[in-house]
Amino acid sequence: MMVEIKTYVVQEGFSDEIVKSFSEPGVVEKAPGFVDLSIFVQKPRKDEEEVVVMIRWESKEAWKQWELSEPHLEGHRKAREQKRPEFIINSKSGHYELKAIKHPEQQQV
Repeated sequence: MMVEIKTYVVQEGFSDEIVKSFSEPGVVEKAPGFVDLSIFVQKPRKDEEEVVVMIRWESKEAWKQWELSEPHLEGHRKAREQKRPEFIINSKSGHYELKAIKHPEQQQV
């Protein structure tokens, strides 16, 4: 499994803008190997909010296929044409391969 994590630090009160943009229907949901997308918001601190978007892929190959796909590239071309919103203080992205996982212990009856 491959996980892409995008982190946005935004001005307090603007986390809903990021949540909305990733929650709306899009093309990523139709990509082969897409597992799911989760959005987390940290409580405001020092006039800032942090939004973490976690996108899970079945494999590194599925993620690579998405990265090179025309719908993904088109989305980035459109984004470059737009000015970055002023409420975004910082953003970063990372890619991780799943190496271990734990599940709840099954209770014996």
